[in-house]
Amino acid sequence: MKAALFKIVLITFVSLGFFACGDDNPNPQPPEKTPEELAIEALTGSGSQSWSIANGGSVSRGGNDVTDLYQNFEIILNSGSSKTYTTRNNNDLFDNSGNWSFAGTNFDKLTLTGQSPAAGREISFTATGENLRLEFNIPAPSGRMNQSAALAGSYIFNLIKK
Repeated sequence: MKAALFKIVLITFVSLGFFACGDDNPNPQPPEKTPEELAIEALTGSGSQSWSIANGGSVSRGGNDVTDLYQNFEIILNSGSSKTYTTRNNNDLFDNSGNWSFAGTNFDKLTLTGQSPAAGREISFTATGENLRLEFNIPAPSGRMNQSAALAGSYIFNLIKK
């Protein structure tokens, strides 16, 4: 009887020891990301992401395909304390570089700094996997550059992760 009682007590203490030590997770889960962190990651990857028209992207203005005007367009978005951007082959629609920020608290719109027609506009974006869709409107007369080339219109840029 003493031996059986000893075994029960021993098993109880060993079991308690396992349960007491079971809380040490060797792979703790990182804290959940905020909606802003998720939006930044969608736009900039792990710190910097290039998006371009190449390999299947497109641009439309007012429902008309104008991809040929922006066929080598590229925008590079960088995260960090001062979110920056750089564009190439922007056909005077965007500035060559500047800063970007979210417009509002839904983290589905951004604004770009600069002097170009797209600067200061709310640009709606949708990032899904390898694709980034930018939608914005340039109202007249601010869409006029050098008093000759009208850039006013509703734009949709379908960009591909580079």
